[in-house]
Amino acid sequence: MLTSVRPMMNPMELDRKVRQLDNDVQSIYEMLADISATQRRQGNRLDEHSAILNEHTVTLNEHTVTLNEHSAILNEHSAILNDHTSKLDRIISLLEDGR
Repeated sequence: MLTSVRPMMNPMELDRKVRQLDNDVQSIYEMLADISATQRRQGNRLDEHSAILNEHTVTLNEHTVTLNEHSAILNEHSAILNDHTSKLDRIISLLEDGR
């Protein structure tokens, strides 16, 4: 099996290559730091949104309780109104029969 052999770099080329690789590594670390900062900011925003959603959940639960109370009162009023309707129908029937 034949492999290609790369000729040895001279010291200047080697030094330039090392500097280039070092710059590349530094650039990668800077990008990772930027990514980390962005993730931290996004995490903070998600925490803020989570807190707001929790507040909305509490408010919606309070509204649900209020609506349930109103529904119960409305049901009571409906029962009273139905009772009154029955009584009025009976009164009208008695009045019509008494003519």
